[in-house]
Order: sequence, then structure tokens, then C-alpha cells
Amino acid sequence: MRRIHHSRSALKSASLAFAITVPLFVPQTSASQARHYALESAEGLRLHNVAAEPAVLQGKKGVRLTMSEETLRVTPPQGLADIEQLAVIDGVEFGSGVIEAEIAGALAPNAGEGARGFVGIAFRLRSDMKTYDAFYLRPTNGRADDQERRNHATQYISHPDWPWSRLRKETPSRYESYVDLEPGVWTRVRIEVRGDRARLYVHGREEPTLIVNDVKTGADGKGAVALWVGPGTIAHFRNLTVEPVPSK
Repeated sequence: MRRIHHSRSALKSASLAFAITVPLFVPQTSASQARHYALESAEGLRLHNVAAEPAVLQGKKGVRLTMSEETLRVTPPQGLADIEQLAVIDGVEFGSGVIEAEIAGALAPNAGEGARGFVGIAFRLRSDMKTYDAFYLRPTNGRADDQERRNHATQYISHPDWPWSRLRKETPSRYESYVDLEPGVWTRVRIEVRGDRARLYVHGREEPTLIVNDVKTGADGKGAVALWVGPGTIAHFRNLTVEPVPSK
């Protein structure tokens, strides 16, 4: 009888421990509910210096973004490289969580010599449309016949204080990395952000392509999510998912 009593007591203790532990792993449904956007049109996008239209690339529907005609008309040629090109996802506030999408970038017909088909995702975007973090790709670097260019295939930035040029000058190679890319080809990206740490995953790989342990907007940064386009680029986006979660 003592053995039976001991077993029942142990089972009761184990059950109590399990009951206490389980809620720690229950997702915060109200805060972490994933939102999916097909991005087959400009619906639900707030355009900033870009034009958007439905487009098919490699047989898949998406939205194509280019610099708007109005922006081209009113901006001096020497200032085009500094123009923020964004399409903001309406109704999303993001601090930490996961962002996934398929993106593609290629050179525009009027692209300058330094253009690389820049395409990416901005997050924690503030209302000034200038303050944000972002990961982006340089698709024409992925298979360049130059190792240094290949090493600059992916990039983390945090505007306005930390553009790529400052990061590369002050901390060479820390915020860039190599990954195999092709221009004009759908590329799957996944961005994971937890406080002041962020990871970029490319092509569905389990290991991150680029690691950032000091996200410049800080552990408590928050803002919108936006499709990001660099100068001299024709960009395509589709199949976006945003899943915000509480910061830890």
C-alpha cells in the first residue's frame, strides 16, 4: 500500500508540475496571430515614392514596385539614390516576431552603375518614413565573378543613422554576407526579430544567412512593416506573412 501511495503521490506531483509548465509555451494568440498577404495587387499598401501594379514573374502572381514617375520627375538625378522607396503594409505594428515573403529584384532600364537589384523588407518603420531597420538582397552580387561582391549579397541597415556605407566603413563584413542569388528570380526570405537580435534566413535554410545581435532601433523598437526597394530596381513581392510576438 505504501508503494501504491508513493506512486500516486509522484504522479500527482508530476501532473502538477506539467500543469504549471504548459502555459509558458501556449502562444499569445491575441499578440502573435499571423497575418498573410498574397500581394497580388496594391490593395492594402501605402505607397511612398513607388508605383505598384499586379505582375506575373516566373508564372507566379505578385506585385511589382518601381520608383514612381512623380518621384523621378521632382527629384534631381543625383538625389535618387537617397530616396526611400517603401510600400507600407496597412494595419501592422511590429516589434518582434517573424516576417516571411518571396521577393525578387532586377536592374531597371535606367539603373546606374552601382545598382544591384536591391530588394528587401523593412520593419519597425516610423511615421517619418525614414526611420527603420531592414534586411535586403543584392541579387546581381550572388553569382558575380568577384568574391568581394559575392560577400555583399545580403545586407542589414538601420536608417537614417546606419546606412550600408557607414556600416561597411566602420564594421566591415559584420552586417553583410554571401548567399547564392539570381536577379529576377523568386527568393524566399524569413526574418526573425527578438528584441535587439535579428536573423535573416534565405532559400528556406535552417541556418541563418545573416546574424545581427545589435538591432539599432533597440530591444523595444516598434513600427510598421514595409516592402523595401533600392535605387535602379524593378522589385517583385508575393506571399507575405507577418507574425508579431511580444518582445522578451
